Amino acid sequence: MFGLSLPTLLSRLLILVIALSFHEFAHAWVANKLGDDTPRFNGRLTLNPLAHLDPLGSLMLIFTGFGWAKPVPVNPYALRRRTPAGMMLVSAAGPASNLLLAFLAALPFQMGLLQGGLAAASWTDVFLREFIIINLLLFFFNLIPVFPLDGEKVAEYFLPPSGQDMLLRMRPYGPFILLGLLFLLPMVGIDLLGLLIQGPTLHIYSLLVS
Repeated sequence: MFGLSLPTLLSRLLILVIALSFHEFAHAWVANKLGDDTPRFNGRLTLNPLAHLDPLGSLMLIFTGFGWAKPVPVNPYALRRRTPAGMMLVSAAGPASNLLLAFLAALPFQMGLLQGGLAAASWTDVFLREFIIINLLLFFFNLIPVFPLDGEKVAEYFLPPSGQDMLLRMRPYGPFILLGLLFLLPMVGIDLLGLLIQGPTLHIYSLLVS
């Protein structure tokens, strides 16, 4: 289906369960540590994938390499009582968890236990390479400063008031901007996501598995 073999589909499904569950759990865990019990009350302080996965986002990740889970509900006011950087830290925790997973999956390559070249044929080699790539893609994709991605809240914290106002004005159009980046621009030969995401992903991937 869509040119993907059954082993690849199964691998991506397993990676989806791990990567997105850790991503959302990281949001919930940091929010809870910063004094907001909203994720815990909503059953999101768990690694159970049934609490996190979104059907459409899951299908997108399996077939395109990009995807999303159900957003973790947080109370910004509870976070700000602990630190002004609360929302930024909670938002950054998700992408950071994917980066951590990529580094952990690369340890067998770095230790020489597995080969990182394209000639590697074992299922473990193929699975771990796919695992690393998808987690890196999730890391860079979620750091794009466009609502509803995590990068918007991260950028908002570091930008001056004028930049924060710009993000606020863009917020209602965020999903449409993402659709344009993902589908419309590539149709006219402009691969902006390839520049922002795929290039850095492949560069770090080559360092991790070399």
